[in-house]
Amino acid sequence: MELENLGAAIKNCRICRDDPKYGLPLPHEPNPVCVSSSIARILICGQAPGIRVHNTGIPFNDPSGVRLREWLGVDPDTFYNPDKFAIVPMGFCFPGYDAHGGDLPPRRECRETWHDQLFASMPQIELILTIGQYAQAYHLGARRKSGMTETVRNWREYFNDQSGPAILPLPHPSWRNSGWLKKNPWFAEDVLPLLRQTVENLI
Repeated sequence: MELENLGAAIKNCRICRDDPKYGLPLPHEPNPVCVSSSIARILICGQAPGIRVHNTGIPFNDPSGVRLREWLGVDPDTFYNPDKFAIVPMGFCFPGYDAHGGDLPPRRECRETWHDQLFASMPQIELILTIGQYAQAYHLGARRKSGMTETVRNWREYFNDQSGPAILPLPHPSWRNSGWLKKNPWFAEDVLPLLRQTVENLI
């Protein structure tokens, strides 16, 4: 399927509400959020939209997005330019809340239905930023380490792999992870300068 038609099919997807394969149906109207591109050389692969992104249809339109753009060293106009960045979360729709008020994991229907063909339709991608454990599990597979911290700590193993696009694992830019950033200063010292320079080179 051509990328344009694939994007339209994703936008109209209602599988998790009307014909769910895993668990209960999505408890609200789906609003798939996905920015595919035949030009962008950088792909951001995150987790799933939160409620604010769900309500606006704009990816990373929240405090996490502010921090992510700081990490990348880009302004909103650049970030939201589909010629510069493709943005493909592991779940396209806000999955709802768990019993503790946190976001549920991304719906598995998205990955199984769309992701393989979507990523295959963007062969020009040179850098994949995998944000969080679900994106890292998909793109790194068995190469992923036992936890998110160790996966990010071993970023050189994936970034320097010549078998495909460079992959750079990142923690989630949520402000809830501020404690993690303080405990792991090597991320700001080693990873962020490389990230910003690579992004600058590719856009």
